[in-house]
Amino acid sequence: MLNSVAAGRRLALRAVGCQLVAVMLVALAFLLQGPGAALAAAIGGSGVALGNALAAQVALGGGVVVAGAAFARLLAATLLKWLVAITVLAIALAVWRLAPLPMLAGFAAALVVYPISLNLLRQG
Repeated sequence: MLNSVAAGRRLALRAVGCQLVAVMLVALAFLLQGPGAALAAAIGGSGVALGNALAAQVALGGGVVVAGAAFARLLAATLLKWLVAITVLAIALAVWRLAPLPMLAGFAAALVVYPISLNLLRQG
């Protein structure tokens, strides 16, 4: 075996770090519109990053298991990721009344950066 489950989890968590950097850059760009827009961008992207971090722990935590159990963990992790991301968006929009466009920009930045950073970190 060339790659361990623990190495995969570390890789996923480093990619989450890259996500957070990208989200903070987007939030800094929206700071020109005001602190509310920057906060909305930061929260939108951070919800996705939090979801990915939790998904990495669920999908890749617990060591090596049979294929059926690994697939079940992957499905549960994906469900948890989207549940967390959408819940954060819903709370930020409905309860905190943050601006939707900056929030979606942060959300999109986090979604785009994650697979790219996984690929680049794996090769480097």
